[in-house]
Amino acid sequence: MTLEIRHFRYFVAVAEEGHITRAAEKLGMQQPPLSQRIRLIEDKLGARLFLRRARGVELTREGRVFLEIARSLLSQHEGAFEAVRRAARGQTGRLCVGATPTSVFHPIVPLSIRSFRDEFPQVRLTLEERLPADLIKGLRDESIDVAFLRAERYEEGWLSVRRLLTEPMIVALPTGHRLACVTKAIALRDLERESFIIFARQTGPAFFEATNAACRQAGFSPTIGQEAPRITSALNLVAAGFGICVVPFSVSRMDMEGIVFRQLKGPVRPTAPINIVSRRNDSAAVVRNFLIRVQKAKAAANQK
Repeated sequence: MTLEIRHFRYFVAVAEEGHITRAAEKLGMQQPPLSQRIRLIEDKLGARLFLRRARGVELTREGRVFLEIARSLLSQHEGAFEAVRRAARGQTGRLCVGATPTSVFHPIVPLSIRSFRDEFPQVRLTLEERLPADLIKGLRDESIDVAFLRAERYEEGWLSVRRLLTEPMIVALPTGHRLACVTKAIALRDLERESFIIFARQTGPAFFEATNAACRQAGFSPTIGQEAPRITSALNLVAAGFGICVVPFSVSRMDMEGIVFRQLKGPVRPTAPINIVSRRNDSAAVVRNFLIRVQKAKAAANQK
């Protein structure tokens, strides 16, 4: 006979009850089959585990040793099953969240992450800030599970894209700029002669396209100055007086010396979306749980 998990349960029940009949009732079985199983276990081990007394059974020295082993094995067995169940529910494991350099400034990103970590503390969550092309590559090779991205459209058919919000874009000016003293919103047409600092078109074309389209609709083509790979480098160029930059409204949360932010007015104003993007056929529970928390964060942000 090969000892199975059920045999260890039989033995532990008898040892804890000290009585075969009561153990049989606890296990939902008859007393004779249980007695037979205990004898088979003893035969298999070649050791006597119980002393039979008039009012029950008593563990032998060998029985006490086997009880420790049986309890440990049952605990490991249940622990393994529970670990798998928790992973299947998305309560354990790992999750890599990606975000573009500008999306991290919007409250929905930290709110989503904080909400998820509070509810699923045993999931190891990491945040990767990368350029859009790198985020999509990470989603493709599965080094990233979900990402906050800004583009209006996506060519990759394997992506699942959910629009979270669309925020207005504003203009970042150096503090010494002629329009910096204007406290009201600025018309996009008033920026016609300015040098625009833009994000690199090859790695993140969304803002360039939005800015360029809005300027054309306002009646002019923007003069492109320098390209910057990230929002921080773009704003540093603005602060140094190299030009102006159109950025999402949430970037104004950054307190940066040498820069003022002004809203744009007029019938044509560029906007910046935030999407939550994942792989279309990804059925991982941990990803599903995060997407649910993102939607809850969206609802909470809309109520403010």
